[in-house]
Amino acid sequence: MPEPIPDPADPRVADFRDLHAGDRPAGRERGTGPVIVEGVPAVQRLLASPYPVRAVLGVPGRLADLDLPAGVPAYEMDKWALSELIGFRLTRGVLASADRLPPADVGALLAGPDPAAPRRLAVLEALNDAENLGSIARSAVALGVDGLLLDPRCADPLYRRAVRVSMGHVLALPFAVLPDWPAGLGRLHEAGYLTVALTPAPDAVDLADVDPRAHPRTAVLLGAEGPGLTPEAQAAARVRARIPMRAGVDSLGVAAAAAVAFATLR
Repeated sequence: MPEPIPDPADPRVADFRDLHAGDRPAGRERGTGPVIVEGVPAVQRLLASPYPVRAVLGVPGRLADLDLPAGVPAYEMDKWALSELIGFRLTRGVLASADRLPPADVGALLAGPDPAAPRRLAVLEALNDAENLGSIARSAVALGVDGLLLDPRCADPLYRRAVRVSMGHVLALPFAVLPDWPAGLGRLHEAGYLTVALTPAPDAVDLADVDPRAHPRTAVLLGAEGPGLTPEAQAAARVRARIPMRAGVDSLGVAAAAAVAFATLR
């Protein structure tokens, strides 16, 4: 049974304090706070993931929707006290916190469980909007992408808003950071990947002309909303490809473009 917590200052729920301001206490480095997950479906995905659960918190009655394993600290709070604790009105009724796991090793992510098997990766450059990153992660899991490779400027994929928008699916997606950017893209070519840089440029090839059957290992490069991929990243890729669109529309949002590319190259 969950323990009732009447006081928002109770140290047992410190992981959830002032989430409106971020996932970590002031003064701590980015990417060092606990993983915060919102909503019953996302918390269920957390419970099925390798991330160690620290605590689960919900309004009265909502934790019954979760099959919590023994040993997971579970707490209940009145909705007003919970709102005071986290800094906003929670509509999903349940929160959980978990310990972070370190990013995957780049070489291990590229190789995958079977270095000879087909593999799809999403490679993100300067994608610093957490909600776009979460949406891309959700599409990646749904459409057969096996992992995320991030440049050093990307948003934290385990930030609360990224996890929320992904509906917790990002917790099932291995990710790694490629520190040498964009020169490090050569490691993908050495590992047998065709790198496909998405761009709306008119001189790019039609994405539908890239045959995924001829390239069992493919990595889709995506840039930030607005500026897109840098010229240096496009030059480092093997193929520059565009999604054909109706005249007068220059581009899709990056999350929508990612979903189209993942489905086309599946």
